[in-house]
Amino acid sequence: MDIAAAREIGAGIAVIALAGVGIGLGNIFSTLVSSIARNPASRPHVFGLGMLGFALTEAIALLALLIAFLILFV
Repeated sequence: MDIAAAREIGAGIAVIALAGVGIGLGNIFSTLVSSIARNPASRPHVFGLGMLGFALTEAIALLALLIAFLILFV
């Protein structure tokens, strides 16, 4: 196996984390919509936590993508 093939395999393995991020985002927003539908008065409190969860989960996706690009191009 040459170095180019090993880099592509490593980048592919690093991108597997994006599947977990997609599942996490779906879970965050489905729970957010469900909680606001149950109790609309709690929207100001719950919405901020939902956006914080979204931002942290999306940061994991960006880090996984960064690692994949570092493996490929550095």
